[in-house]
Amino acid sequence: MAGSEEDSEILENTVDKDSQQEQNADRSERVVKIPMARIKSLMKWDPDVTLASQEAVVAIAKATELFVGNLAKEAYLYTAQGKRKTVQKKDLEQAIDSVDGLAFLEGALES
Repeated sequence: MAGSEEDSEILENTVDKDSQQEQNADRSERVVKIPMARIKSLMKWDPDVTLASQEAVVAIAKATELFVGNLAKEAYLYTAQGKRKTVQKKDLEQAIDSVDGLAFLEGALES
């Protein structure tokens, strides 16, 4: 993550807005938004997985949502620094390069 105070403020504001939206969301809304059938089919690609419980599918879907959300927030810091509104590939690349926890993604965006 970038080190300036402005970056921290941008991230905090984004997180605050997300928290408020989650609190205001209808409680009858699904726990996750990623299609469960798609997650289950991806899990079955692993030859070691023969059965996947509903709880496991939900847990992986939720983890995926949180991961993608975190990656998007990190990338948005660079979008905001560039005074743009649209996250671009270069923003994702900068986020991956600057956050140690995303190092495993290095080179993943190359065509």
